[in-house]
Amino acid sequence: MAVPLHQALRVGAYVVKQHLIGRKRYPLVLMLEPLFRCNLACAGCGKIDYPAEILNQRLSVAECLEAVDECGAPVVVIAGGEPLLHKEIDQVVEGIIARKKFVIVCTNALLLEKKLPQFKPNKFFSWSVHLDGDREDHDKSVCQDGVYDRAVAAIARAKQAGFRTIINATLFDGADPARYAAFFDTVMDMGVDGISVSPGYAYERAPDQQHFLNRTRTKELFRNIFRRQTRRPGKRKWEFNQSSLFLDFLAGNQSFHCTPWGNPTRTYFGWQRPCYLLGEGYTKTFKELMETTDWDAYGTGNYEKCADCMVHSGYEATAVAEAVRKPWKALKVELGGIRTEGAMAPDISLDGQRPAQFVFSRHVEQAMEKLKHDKPKSDMADAAD
Repeated sequence: MAVPLHQALRVGAYVVKQHLIGRKRYPLVLMLEPLFRCNLACAGCGKIDYPAEILNQRLSVAECLEAVDECGAPVVVIAGGEPLLHKEIDQVVEGIIARKKFVIVCTNALLLEKKLPQFKPNKFFSWSVHLDGDREDHDKSVCQDGVYDRAVAAIARAKQAGFRTIINATLFDGADPARYAAFFDTVMDMGVDGISVSPGYAYERAPDQQHFLNRTRTKELFRNIFRRQTRRPGKRKWEFNQSSLFLDFLAGNQSFHCTPWGNPTRTYFGWQRPCYLLGEGYTKTFKELMETTDWDAYGTGNYEKCADCMVHSGYEATAVAEAVRKPWKALKVELGGIRTEGAMAPDISLDGQRPAQFVFSRHVEQAMEKLKHDKPKSDMADAAD
């Protein structure tokens, strides 16, 4: 079991409580993006296509911790951008741990060895290192040679220092199932504590639009990968840092609907509507996000941009809630494994989905205007000092 028992119990108790009090929509994981800037420029990324003025902005430590308190989710994933570029990220992590929240820092690991001394191992803390496959596949994915070797070295240092360390792999169309099976064996041999996997989301601003998976190809790919684990005697079992029902969903065995409120996102712009993957408006408060978002307007079957999405940030919360409601389903997958043969579960019809709207630039323009308006004030303050 890759998810630590104490984490599974605390998160499970939280979910049960939400069900008992009759709360229909609740957050499971806060996606906290304290900055957008990154030291890589991956072809499949839609997170860093902003003007330099926006990339230079940061959420303060106070703003980050305010978001944690406001949201109340038991797990906080710090993403970006590259979080280790934030000069006070260690203080953010310390503040989250002090609140007894589980915090996972996602990183490409280029700065991990340098920054490692600023952090201390803790049962509430994990590193999640981005690895999109073996050396050739990963370096191609991040558009820079040598990144895989640096990430692997950083993983080794983190494990030696006593940190819980997982890897996060995003898979794209054209992925070779045999190579990914071998890659999962390799990362298990590294001693990582778990693997998180997800198909890549088709960000509308990503430079590479040719290698995103549709839902059928996603299911076929994960079935072809999962069936190979049973054929590798003598190898350590793959440990996933995800629910068994989400993995079963990736293999086409569950008909889940997206629950975007399960992974609310806080960025420099505010609370992102409707989810981590789509920025179609922002609110000032978490309460406003939950109460004013037209949730039924989004998700596969409801919106064209969501048609092919099977990403963990939309469906992991669905799977966890299902496991709490129907624990026998999760137990069946845990004991019997993920089914990789036979008919797949019915998929969601796209007949009634509304067409995509392209609203990316609106919030960027508003932020730029605000920065221009605020700049003279900050210049005057500097002059006074």
